[in-house]
Amino acid sequence: MPSNELQSCRSSKLEARSSKPLFTAPRAWAERLAEMTTMRLTDSQRQTIRQLVTDELGSGSTVKLFGSRLDDSARGGDIDLFVEVDAPVEHPAQLSARLSVRIMRAMHGRKVDVLLSAPNLNEQTIHRLAREQGAFL
Repeated sequence: MPSNELQSCRSSKLEARSSKPLFTAPRAWAERLAEMTTMRLTDSQRQTIRQLVTDELGSGSTVKLFGSRLDDSARGGDIDLFVEVDAPVEHPAQLSARLSVRIMRAMHGRKVDVLLSAPNLNEQTIHRLAREQGAFL
């Protein structure tokens, strides 16, 4: 087989193969991989946020980023955080505001919104959306 024909044959086989995924990952793994690649925060910023939340609420808390910071094509925007704790929270508005200010200062003035979820707080649609669509820091 001449070199050009061989190259053409290889090329068409590669094109046919490229339209199908070689490996289909489990959905949860694929979603986690997507979360890791689409977050518009640096590693240092993520670590700082996690540390501030842990300092304020303890190690039983989780933090997810949601909103525009998960969109690689977007620019700027505030930082929307979903913070979930496993114990009841007294004065949730004050806690959310305090956490927001601490993180905002650490992010050099970037606006930070903190959505808090705890067993004693009413669940709203925004909580469900943030829990489902957010990416763990």
